[in-house]
Amino acid sequence: MKTALKLQPEEARLMVDAAIAKSKEIGVLETVCIADEGGFPLVIERMEGARVTGPQISWNKAFTAATHKRSTHLFNKAPNGPALPGNEAFGIQLSFEGRFAVFVGGFPIVVNGEVVGGVGLSGGNGEQDTAAGVAALQALADHLSGTGHEVLVAADIKR
Repeated sequence: MKTALKLQPEEARLMVDAAIAKSKEIGVLETVCIADEGGFPLVIERMEGARVTGPQISWNKAFTAATHKRSTHLFNKAPNGPALPGNEAFGIQLSFEGRFAVFVGGFPIVVNGEVVGGVGLSGGNGEQDTAAGVAALQALADHLSGTGHEVLVAADIKR
């Protein structure tokens, strides 16, 4: 048997709050989704005025990051991005009824080397989505500081 870490709703909420605070700071309207290890949403929040498509897109990104254990933009990063034409996972975005996202804005949540969920953002450009996503990861790292749990805070994550 294995003891598993589980992301809690309270932790998901503080990650969303941090991502939204960063989004406000940089002047972008975002939707943020924090999903569990199976890619199911714990919290989704769309900022007032953010696109109505944001909840689905952010969930897709969080789902992909959590379940495939890598930042979503790494699928298309040249030269070896697995979803690029001619590479081993070309067309993977058609999987899971189109839920698989292979563009910037999804980041796995890694605690003590284990993927416990994903954060997905929709509304900004790649740089803005990344800044808000990293802010969410940093908020969890700060929250767990001193507890013996280490959170990976980075944009390029591949497990």
